[in-house]
Amino acid sequence: MSATNTTTSLQESDTVRKTPWININSQATSLRQPSPAPGQQHRPGPPRHKSSIRTEDSFTQPRDIEKHSKLPYFLRMHGSITPRMIIPLLVVGAWATLITCISKFVYPLVVSDLLLTVLGFVVGLGISFRTSSAYERYVEGRKYWAQLSQTSRDLARHVWIHVEERHETDPQLGKADLLGKVTALNLIVAFAVALKHRLRFEPYAQYDDLEHLVSHLQTFAGDAYDPDTTALKPKTSWKRGGEYLGMTFAESNPRKAIKRSRKNLGNLPLEILTYMSAYMESMTKTGQLPNGVQQAMVMVSSSIVRSSCTITDTDNQANLASLNEVLAGTERVLNTPLPIAYSIAISQITWVYVIMLPFQLWHALQWLTIPGTIVGAYIILGIAAIGREIENPFGRDENDLPLDKFCQTLEDEINIIAARRPPRFEDFVSNEENCVVFRSSYTDLVSRSTDDIRAGLKARTNIKAGGVHGGGQVKSEKAEV
Repeated sequence: MSATNTTTSLQESDTVRKTPWININSQATSLRQPSPAPGQQHRPGPPRHKSSIRTEDSFTQPRDIEKHSKLPYFLRMHGSITPRMIIPLLVVGAWATLITCISKFVYPLVVSDLLLTVLGFVVGLGISFRTSSAYERYVEGRKYWAQLSQTSRDLARHVWIHVEERHETDPQLGKADLLGKVTALNLIVAFAVALKHRLRFEPYAQYDDLEHLVSHLQTFAGDAYDPDTTALKPKTSWKRGGEYLGMTFAESNPRKAIKRSRKNLGNLPLEILTYMSAYMESMTKTGQLPNGVQQAMVMVSSSIVRSSCTITDTDNQANLASLNEVLAGTERVLNTPLPIAYSIAISQITWVYVIMLPFQLWHALQWLTIPGTIVGAYIILGIAAIGREIENPFGRDENDLPLDKFCQTLEDEINIIAARRPPRFEDFVSNEENCVVFRSSYTDLVSRSTDDIRAGLKARTNIKAGGVHGGGQVKSEKAEV
């Protein structure tokens, strides 16, 4: 067999071995599905959210920011609060019809317009406060997730570049170092995915996009799994329809899975941070992070590095503080809603205003009181409903943050970082395609004197903005350099 055929066979066999390791159809793209031990049955996990698209997901899942719709905004249903307004508007329409018929055929039920003015001012203040506070929480949740993405990218980049692989010392050590770095990158992804599930009151570790990332870790969430108590019944069509229409009695308790657990569920993202800190500590002790600045970048990360002048062994206990800050901040947004007194008062004031509308519109609108009341109720109750929906930005409603997409994007970016060998400066700086000054390559400039190179650098300041990228002018300047 020729060398070419041997190489091809090895590549094919390697592809066969790697195929089960990657599931490109799932939300996570660098996944190794864990297999049960010999003689052990695979444990069925809690209800999982598969990556396949269902019809109901087109109307109930967070909006995909990458999709483009050509429909005008007033015709779009995905993300609209119109379905949640059907039941309230039917009630308001029936009420307005009753008051209108009584006023027309029995006795005119008329209230002074002054009440409409006074109540309208109060309702406007209440709804404005509710909406602004809810949107502030929404924006704050998005800022925390942006901080998570930034810190994760920085951490993955520093681990991949600055943690040394000891291939020259011992090939086996180098291979172990490489696998250790990949494991650390997987833990970064695992933290984001675990945080997503925690914010959605999904406390376990047996989810499709998480289990393969943390199955090798000893965690409270993994130990607390019990198929007899964690299995949730599938929702009936009536229940799904009631939730879609915004009927509160059809909504399930989001903390149902947490309350059913018989064991301590722990805090899975925090436990993952502990394992990440252990990895960083090990790399420091083995000398694979020899530079103190690199230790600071990897362990304390981005913004905290700017305020840190020195790094010591005791400072290593504060590893990954930025990710821990994201964990605490998102939990604060989740567990500190608008005080219930405000929610009740605003809801009561709003409904009193809507109920009083037919009494105040009858004298001026007559039979048009019915559609006028419905339109007014849609505007007032709709804005209040938007405030309630975005108050928790981490859920699965249409207007919530697309956390599944964020986690998938983060994993794809970390996979891109790990797709190539850690680059070395000497490898790409001396490349012939490296146009250092104008279109002059590195190899061309090496043969020139230092004064010529500096003259070319000075000449760049005299070129007009459009001249540097213009074809003919640049070529002439290349000759001068």
